[in-house]
Amino acid sequence: MRKDDCFYFGRIIKKNGFKGDLKLRFDVDYPEEYSELESVLVETKTGLVPFFFDTYILEDKGFVRAHLEGVDTEEAADRVVGSELYLPLNILPDLEGTDFYYHEVVGFEVLDEVFGSVGTITQVREGNAQDLLVIDRKGKEVLIPVIDEWIIALNREAKQMTVRTPEGLIDLYISGPGKDEEPDRD
Repeated sequence: MRKDDCFYFGRIIKKNGFKGDLKLRFDVDYPEEYSELESVLVETKTGLVPFFFDTYILEDKGFVRAHLEGVDTEEAADRVVGSELYLPLNILPDLEGTDFYYHEVVGFEVLDEVFGSVGTITQVREGNAQDLLVIDRKGKEVLIPVIDEWIIALNREAKQMTVRTPEGLIDLYISGPGKDEEPDRD
């Protein structure tokens, strides 16, 4: 399976014992929705490789104790520790309204209610304090926090997201000192 057809799901974070058991971290909002997983794609040097679960115990906060089929020794576990985990995009349920998956909106045009076209989303940057839409506006980077109340419409067919940002936020990126003009040095 191609990585482009998958979404990042988590990581194998460490060994858990001496018989190939592993500790995984599922990096998703609702890990309990994946409690019936039979397999996961593990990124290796040769690409994504499917591994089936022999055992699987979901713990708190997205942590999982698991044993993967074929990973039966400490040495085999060492080879996969640190690997990223992926799942096929087609297992994700369709979202409605203004709910979206981060990978889904890359390439969408962002329209501000007042300002108009802001630019195109190039990525969604995840952070500890705040996730950000990274938007390319004619070669300039514009950052808009991902705040539910600010996202007022999502048109998947037209690939457009309409936002209501606080007055002046967009202007910070497209005008003012250091943007298109020199600051006043009196």
